[in-house]
Amino acid sequence: MRFKFILLSIIVAVCVIACASPPNAEMESAREAVFRAENDADAVIYGSASLARARDALRRMQEEADAKRYDTAKTLAAEAITAAEKAIADGRAGAARASSESGNLVEGLRSEIEDTTRNVNGARYSQLDLDYNALDNGIRNAHDMTDRAENSYANGEHQAALDTARVVRSNLADINQQVVNAVPRRK
Repeated sequence: MRFKFILLSIIVAVCVIACASPPNAEMESAREAVFRAENDADAVIYGSASLARARDALRRMQEEADAKRYDTAKTLAAEAITAAEKAIADGRAGAARASSESGNLVEGLRSEIEDTTRNVNGARYSQLDLDYNALDNGIRNAHDMTDRAENSYANGEHQAALDTARVVRSNLADINQQVVNAVPRRK
């Protein structure tokens, strides 16, 4: 009877010790997944919310492991992996969206510049009271910025192309609004 009690105590002790070991493999997988996401430029730009969740889960995982709450650490490791994978997926999707959107926007800039140039020339012909030097400088600037947007797009810098193209479009809208505001109102 005493032998059974000792044997049972040893078995229980082994189970407790085995159950109380840190989930090293899971924790290392979580670290690697977050590292991959942090080093993926698209994930950093377009998946930043998911990447922040992955980093937070990784930090909490380490805290739980240090406190010897291994079950929680293992759960947080899985959470970090899932969030890191989502950051990478979000990065791919965001990059594809930015590529498409920037391509469409950059492609239409030249015709928008031509339309704005026609509007300014029409205002000049109608002798509207405008600062034509400033308007011409704005159009030249739009050409230069469009060149930069096209170069950024060609180099795969889709977010930069998108940002620059949006500025060009906004500047052209301002020029066109100045022309509209200069047209005399009929009573």
